[in-house]
Amino acid sequence: MDIEAKKQLVEQLRQRMQKSKVVILTDFKGLDVATMTELRSKLREANVEYEVIKNTMLRRASEGTGVEPIKGHFEGPSAIAISYDDPVAPAKVLTDFIKVNSKLAIKIGVMSGKVIDPAGIKALSALPSREELLATVLSAMIAVPTSLVRALNDVPRRMVSVLQAIKESKEKQAA
Repeated sequence: MDIEAKKQLVEQLRQRMQKSKVVILTDFKGLDVATMTELRSKLREANVEYEVIKNTMLRRASEGTGVEPIKGHFEGPSAIAISYDDPVAPAKVLTDFIKVNSKLAIKIGVMSGKVIDPAGIKALSALPSREELLATVLSAMIAVPTSLVRALNDVPRRMVSVLQAIKESKEKQAA
């Protein structure tokens, strides 16, 4: 790869890092090709990019981005998981994958310029996904108007019941 191609690759990577919600750095030492392919497939399903990139290119691309605080960790076999939408998705996939294959290791991560250690990434993976949170908010938004309508309908129904009871008591008194 010539220098111009490397510069273009670094610039593209820098742009991707700037757009990202979360970047997680992993150590893939000891994983075979089939296992890496399986991991990439799972991450792709979650809309997460996963790439093995030279550490020098990672360092250069991270300069001036929110990923710069972790550039000291770009050593040894490194691959990065980048998510543009859901910061929880890569953490969930990587944490679940580590449960099955202990050779993969999470080195460190960064979310919105804040460094996250492996324990923080594991905690992040326990959070509900963006879709689950949106569903919860939506169900709460639907529940409030529904409850209001029920409450408003309940007042006339009770009024009718009271009037019916008064009518019945007057009929008993008259008889």
